[in-house]
Amino acid sequence: MASETQAPQPLGAEELTNRCEPNGLGFETTAEVEPLADVVGQPRAVRALDLALSMNDRGYHVFATGPAGTGRRTILEAFLRERAAQRPAPPDIVYVFDFDAPQAPRALTLPAGQGDRLRQDMETFVAQAREQIPLAFESASYQDRHREIHDMVNRRREEVIGPVREEALKRGIALQMTPAGLVTVPLVRGQPASPAEFERLPDVVRERYFEALEQLREPTAEAVRELRRIEREAREAHAQLDREVGEFAAGHLVDELKRRWAHSEQVQSWLDGVRKDMIDNLGEFRAEGPGPEPLPPFLVAARRAFFRRYEVNPFISNDPDGHAPVIVEPLAGYYDVFGRIEYEPSMSGFATDHLRLRPGALHRANGGFLVLQALDVLRQPFVWDRLKEALRRGRVRLANLGSQVTLFPTATIEPEEIDLDVKVVLVGPGEVYRVLHAVDEDARRLFKVRADFDDQMARDEEGIRWYAQFVSREARTAGRLPFAADAVARLAEHGSRLANHRERLTTRFGPLADVVAEASEWARRAGHDVVRAEDVQQALDESVYRANLVEERIREMTAEGAIRVETEGAVVGQVNGLSVVMLGDHAFGRPTRISATASLGDGSVVNIDREVELSGPIHDKGFLILSGFLRSRFAREHPLSLTASIVFEQSYGPHEGDSASSAELYALLSALAGIPLRQDIAVTGSVDQHGRVQAVGGVNEKVEGFFDLVRATSTLDGRHGVLIPRTTLPQLMLRDDVVRAAEEGRFSVWAVDTIEQGLAVLTGRPAEEVLAAVQERVDELAETARRHHRKE
Repeated sequence: MASETQAPQPLGAEELTNRCEPNGLGFETTAEVEPLADVVGQPRAVRALDLALSMNDRGYHVFATGPAGTGRRTILEAFLRERAAQRPAPPDIVYVFDFDAPQAPRALTLPAGQGDRLRQDMETFVAQAREQIPLAFESASYQDRHREIHDMVNRRREEVIGPVREEALKRGIALQMTPAGLVTVPLVRGQPASPAEFERLPDVVRERYFEALEQLREPTAEAVRELRRIEREAREAHAQLDREVGEFAAGHLVDELKRRWAHSEQVQSWLDGVRKDMIDNLGEFRAEGPGPEPLPPFLVAARRAFFRRYEVNPFISNDPDGHAPVIVEPLAGYYDVFGRIEYEPSMSGFATDHLRLRPGALHRANGGFLVLQALDVLRQPFVWDRLKEALRRGRVRLANLGSQVTLFPTATIEPEEIDLDVKVVLVGPGEVYRVLHAVDEDARRLFKVRADFDDQMARDEEGIRWYAQFVSREARTAGRLPFAADAVARLAEHGSRLANHRERLTTRFGPLADVVAEASEWARRAGHDVVRAEDVQQALDESVYRANLVEERIREMTAEGAIRVETEGAVVGQVNGLSVVMLGDHAFGRPTRISATASLGDGSVVNIDREVELSGPIHDKGFLILSGFLRSRFAREHPLSLTASIVFEQSYGPHEGDSASSAELYALLSALAGIPLRQDIAVTGSVDQHGRVQAVGGVNEKVEGFFDLVRATSTLDGRHGVLIPRTTLPQLMLRDDVVRAAEEGRFSVWAVDTIEQGLAVLTGRPAEEVLAAVQERVDELAETARRHHRKE
């Protein structure tokens, strides 16, 4: 390694990438490899899930974090289904009509698989009751008993009214029974007199009539009281008869149901209510018999609505031979999670009942596990608060939003709450987890376990074996061709590139699955029986080709001179910086000309991009660090008496990051020293106030971006290359064509630790000489400034 001031040697080809040798993989094709079955590369998340799913405490719900594509969903579902398989199926939940509180449907808990059985039993029961009860009331025995009560009532009525009638006749008064009761009528010549006839009678006759009425008042009143008692007893006798007949006709059906459901006290209790309600509403059943004319539609609808009270809503049904549910809810709207109460139009607005209750994901997951997307939960109104409430209380209620302010009148109901036993897993970004834990106390209490999924794993023998098993699984489950060993090796190298580390592999298996699928297709088109390394490479090249139109256009504009980037010669105060452009699924490196000027001034260093608000705060921070380096190195004895400006030439959009700060410093030092910088070398790296070059991201794309530009505009003859921070060496996984060019001496990559090393490469001179020239120029400017001040 070179000293901190000497120019380093170009990196060897072996340092530019990390080859995976197929000969040591232990198989010829993945057809020989067992498919991947276990969770791989996520020990931290696995331990967290294992703890959370083993804890029965109410607060041990899970928040799963990590980058998308790391297999979170697959791993979560695998874990949850494994644990669910160890638990019995939870009980069924049915909603039934509450005969004591019609607006509060009851929730009955039944053994798994028996909710639908109860529904079918009740359908059969009601059908039989509607058939047998009308027949019982049409039977001869019922008619005979009904006549007996009627005749008995008539006899008792006559016994009561007979003596009073005879006494009234003696006094010239007739008693008549009317719907309003007993009525007295005067008799004239033995016939009832009309009011007109009565008025024409002599006063003495009418006076005798009124006297007779007064004498009959008490006996008549007593008779009326007795008649009312007889009528009441008659009604009770008829009602008792009806109850006995109804009980005879349907009671045995209820008894049979109770025997079938002897194991459920809840059902037994509800069936007692069914029996009582049926007896209380025998008229509804008796009307089922044949009538002289068909009922009008509104009465048919009313009768249909009445009999719904005996129906059962199998709200949650589970397989008795199954296990605990695992519900992955892709949506997180209020009704998706908490269910709904449905309504239908009625003559009075909108109506509902217990049969229109619909479960949500939280109900369906009861007794098992529920997976929700955290961002969806937080975006939807009221969902987060209701979810916390349900988990905190251990009960879930069914209620629509806005039922109090609906436009139309509705018949509202309040279903009985259901006990909740569920483990909830929220899946979301780590930022969301951190914010919730910072501001929401309930989140800290309820989601105590964080399962953090990593996007990298070690690139060792086990890691590459997992890659081979992953490819084997994809080939068998998705109908792909098997991969040869060299194809798996190429995929592993790509995995390191995606992990941005030569000694690691990405665990984002989603993008890898796309490569496997496309490589298999290219192999088929080429007539290969197995996927080869060349097929994997073609899949990677084709994916870049589909996405790099903008990159090619920028390169063409640079080659044509519309965008000026010099790759030959040396220029004072100018250097080629490197940035990364992100275009969705494609990233590429873009060389940019950075220039600097310096003159006598007040010690300010101006970032032109900052002044016009084209740079972000991180870039501005890097620029201010650059200013600190200048003051600490060259202005220890006197203030800086210069004004310098630095700019990204032909940059018309915002840019962010500090990866160009070393390039900006090289340009400024060159401008001060008057020593030119090589334009056939591009630079990336941030710098600290002491001149140490620090790591940056996207180093592979940056190196390849300058390589592609040089190849398009010049000749790769060994003069060109890129300066990178030495601390980025673990990131290097360059393309094969770049590595080959380095092997052949046609392109170079230098790794530097300090600004001095970079200056030595860019100027071809010792760094001490360049820095001495800078110091000399700074001192000259300071002396010039002092002379100006003395003249003033």
